Amino acid sequence: MAGLFCSSSKPTSSSSSSSPPPSSYSRLLLLVTLLPLSLACFAFVLQWRGGLDDPVTHWSTTDHREFPGMASTHEKQQRSLRGRSNSDSGCVDLLGQSSAPSFPYFRDWSFDYQSDLNPKICITTSTSAGLEQTLPWLFYHKVIGVSTFYLFVEGKAAAPNVSRVLESIPGVKVIHRTKELEEQQAKSRIWNETWLASFFYKPCNYELFVKQSLNMEMAIKMAQDSGMEWIIHLDTDELIYPSGTSYEYSLRKLLGNISADVDAVIFPNYESSVERDDIKEPFSEVSMFKKNYDHLPRDVYFGNYKEATRGNPNYFLTYGNGKAAARVQNHLRPNGAHRWHNYRKSPKEIKLEESAILHYTYPKFSDLTSRRDRCGCKPTKVDVKRCFMLEFDRAVIIQELREAGVFSSVVTSAHMSLNNSSTVSISRESSQMTGRRRVLESHLDIDSESQASAIPPQSPPGLEATQMETLSE
Repeated sequence: MAGLFCSSSKPTSSSSSSSPPPSSYSRLLLLVTLLPLSLACFAFVLQWRGGLDDPVTHWSTTDHREFPGMASTHEKQQRSLRGRSNSDSGCVDLLGQSSAPSFPYFRDWSFDYQSDLNPKICITTSTSAGLEQTLPWLFYHKVIGVSTFYLFVEGKAAAPNVSRVLESIPGVKVIHRTKELEEQQAKSRIWNETWLASFFYKPCNYELFVKQSLNMEMAIKMAQDSGMEWIIHLDTDELIYPSGTSYEYSLRKLLGNISADVDAVIFPNYESSVERDDIKEPFSEVSMFKKNYDHLPRDVYFGNYKEATRGNPNYFLTYGNGKAAARVQNHLRPNGAHRWHNYRKSPKEIKLEESAILHYTYPKFSDLTSRRDRCGCKPTKVDVKRCFMLEFDRAVIIQELREAGVFSSVVTSAHMSLNNSSTVSISRESSQMTGRRRVLESHLDIDSESQASAIPPQSPPGLEATQMETLSE
């Protein structure tokens, strides 16, 4: 019995001597409880101040909260009165919060929308993009000095819950593609002129090019009525990079230094090089760009050409002839989406040596597929060439159609539905019609090219340019 008692009592004594006192348990439990609560409270305070959350990234189109800078005039007056009342009583906003409109990405970057910005710059665009792309694009250009935007909206951009947000932002004018707008544009003088005639009555990209030109024509009139001094046509996947100013990152400073006798300035474009396949927010995630030919030494450009193209048709996937800003003046007209012209004179243009357009080209795979799906062109090389201006677009569309089995399914379907004799006769007839159509299109293209002066998107110089120069020498 004694032995049994001793064996049972020894472990008990040992465990009691090695375990911490009850007060240590209490302190440890209190620490484990208070630490996560403290961290949660700290995170809540930061989020409330705007330090953790991005209102653009998590913007809900069904949410009725206002985006910074969207308050009505009455609400702004009420806020101003409340602010004066608080200051009179010696009170300040907790945690430094401000009731003034502010830039969504950086707290305390407030806009004085009523200030007299000089020179007055406006941007016009034709877009179907949603808020996740348009809002960062708008506010970025507000920061660098653009005061007014003319948005010609279709598709997703014209949806009520999207256009309502856009219309509430100061300085933004939203123009919907209504029947009245189309009737107004049908009366444009452009239809009776030859400079855009080679793009009329063609599908897809050509139709968009004409629509952009008609929208630009309307934007010129709006800019004149609003007292704008400069106008720029820009897509919502492009940002202006106003490098070259001495004191500040400012488009107003840049254009304000342009000589008064200059009618237009050309921004060479840089094209994004996407480094990952999971890009969600191109403007903040894409940081690498190919520089334009105009901003590179010739030997550097051609010396690295093959490495830069990596098997693609051109150095850039899309256009390489930049975009232009025009001085708003009488008789100004668009000259396609990339340039401006004047009915009464040949405008004086200069090309900027440092500033550029940052073109975020196909940062997401869905950008490519949406380009393929937006046109009702037949799955043939001839039709794809009619629909798309640039070689890379055509190559991608053809490749995707081939990989999807569209070509083989068309052939199989034809063999299954037609007997041999009818197939032969139809093939002969279609061959003759194709020949006639090619001859007709050839004549039309020759005639239209001799008259056209609108500048379409153009690829940058290729290696054939050096070969031609060598032959000429």
